[in-house]
Amino acid sequence: MAEDNTNFFGKVYAVVKQVPYGRVTSYGAIAAFLGAKRSARMVGWAMNASHVDNNVPAHRVVNRVGLLSGKHHFEGTNLMQQLLESEGIEVEDYKIVDFAKYFWDPAKELDF
Repeated sequence: MAEDNTNFFGKVYAVVKQVPYGRVTSYGAIAAFLGAKRSARMVGWAMNASHVDNNVPAHRVVNRVGLLSGKHHFEGTNLMQQLLESEGIEVEDYKIVDFAKYFWDPAKELDF
């Protein structure tokens, strides 16, 4: 599928594709980076619809405290957690342990 960076979801996907292996970001950080600071929920909707593009590592997007709030949108009971753990990220009770260590801020890392 061709990437459409003109709509909000396309812009979200472009950011999420830049999140490095073994790192995570938050819905709010993506929204703020895109100039839509109060649109974290819309970023969540984009992640929910991200199955249309298999190259979007949606498992790397969590809520502002590191909680795997999108876990129910992945197949199986623990797929999101398993994907994160396969990248070396420790998860306990559906929350990333030492979240600050793994947090990737697009505002500091990207220049779109």
